[in-house]
Amino acid sequence: MPMVDKYKKLWPIGAVILVLVVGGAIFAWTQMRTPRIPPEIARGERQVPVLRVYDVEAKQLRDMDFEDYVAGVLAGEMRNDWPEEALAAQAILARTFALKFIAEKDSRYEGAHISTDIEEAQAWNAAEVNDRIRRAVAETRGEVAVHRNRLINAWFHAHAGGETATAREGLNWKGREPPYIQSTDSPDSDQAPPGDANWTATFSKAQVAQAVRTLGQEPGTVDRVEVVSRGPSNRATRLRVGRAKVPGADFRIAIGSTELKSMRLESIQMAGDQVTFRGSGYGHGVGMSQWGAFEMANRGTPARDIVQYYFNGIRIEKLWD
Repeated sequence: MPMVDKYKKLWPIGAVILVLVVGGAIFAWTQMRTPRIPPEIARGERQVPVLRVYDVEAKQLRDMDFEDYVAGVLAGEMRNDWPEEALAAQAILARTFALKFIAEKDSRYEGAHISTDIEEAQAWNAAEVNDRIRRAVAETRGEVAVHRNRLINAWFHAHAGGETATAREGLNWKGREPPYIQSTDSPDSDQAPPGDANWTATFSKAQVAQAVRTLGQEPGTVDRVEVVSRGPSNRATRLRVGRAKVPGADFRIAIGSTELKSMRLESIQMAGDQVTFRGSGYGHGVGMSQWGAFEMANRGTPARDIVQYYFNGIRIEKLWD
């Protein structure tokens, strides 16, 4: 066979190899790019951003170093005597949440990038910041959680009841299920308050009916309250209340999420004018369980591994020094 013809036969193979190599390099490069710091808070390459935070307690705008803001969030969202690796895991999520909020949303408070209003963003309590929290923030300085070059939805909750939820079942998430959110076993600590692990909540039929009405439906006579469907973690995703059917996650918020602590329901009982729910866990169940992080930290698990356990296929990226 002439050498020219021989090489012509090899050209398609070489072209395929070249495409695979170049394509793989491009894919690897796109996977490893660093998310951009929102320009309105950026101060330059690898520099700590400065936030304009509306302090709802003081009722004023405050310019704040990003890391100081994160410290206040830690003190608002976790107890300051918790294991440092659990606090550090929370710091990574707090930082991620704030950056994503600023990049994608506008604060309800004029002139602010974000606020200390828990209904808008994250809890914040500068008075409870101690050395343990400062060390957790310093350990993770500039670190955020990223999936495919984008900041993740840094969801967390108090107690998973042993298993975390998908976004659709825990939050009635309308969009595509985030690929990094999966239902997974959660080693929630035995040191959690008994009322977080297992609880009972009783409401009047009138309260149940009113919660349904706030969701835009009319239940009629509340002659039955039952689970219609459940998600992968066994959380109730849809309830039948009288003649209405409502999303479980939305019903929980409507009736009171500090009383109806989770949709990981074990039973619903009706007696006279009362409806009693029994369940496990505290919160929507999506993302990181704080009591799970507590237990993992006590077992010696590093903060970054804790975050990557609860969020599948992510990486931890350092945005500033």
